[in-house]
Amino acid sequence: MSKTNEKDFNYPMAVIIFVALTVLVIILSLKLNDSAEFSNQVAIESGIPAPDFTFPGLDGKMVSLSDYKGKVVLVNIWATWCPPCVDEMPSMEKLYRKFKGENFEILAVSIDEPGPKAVAPFMEKTRLTFPALIDSKGAIKPVYRISGIPESFIIDKHGILIKKIVGPVDWAAPKVFRFISSLIQTTPPKGQ
Repeated sequence: MSKTNEKDFNYPMAVIIFVALTVLVIILSLKLNDSAEFSNQVAIESGIPAPDFTFPGLDGKMVSLSDYKGKVVLVNIWATWCPPCVDEMPSMEKLYRKFKGENFEILAVSIDEPGPKAVAPFMEKTRLTFPALIDSKGAIKPVYRISGIPESFIIDKHGILIKKIVGPVDWAAPKVFRFISSLIQTTPPKGQ
């Protein structure tokens, strides 16, 4: 019985199918890797320089992260349609007011597609005074590897990413105030 099974098995055809499947797997994996690296993405992790960005503020002036070298910066990625984002904004305003003028800045980067039409009324209605930047195309998402919103990034005076925070935070909590205060009190290297 085993002799008939061996005679029915076509070895050359099996080799051709194996080679074809192997080539197909290799091609697919290369294509997937190419699509995953479509831009100059940077792995976001603590201890690396924060990628620079430039977006317009609500006043239309262009604002870059690098404009704030020498300051501690909280970059918050958010949208007006995101309930957890909206929920954390009042505590973010308290943090901003607590450290305003002390080498600290908040850059709230909105990914709302309508841009200023959605963000300006929201900021006014909720009486938020920290800078809101407009990224209606969501260009920051691949650069900072955003997986959802809100996501926040704390950047020290040297431009180094200290923390990535996924999800909403009570920015007015005493431990947050202490942490931000300790970062503000560090002295940047000479020349900065």
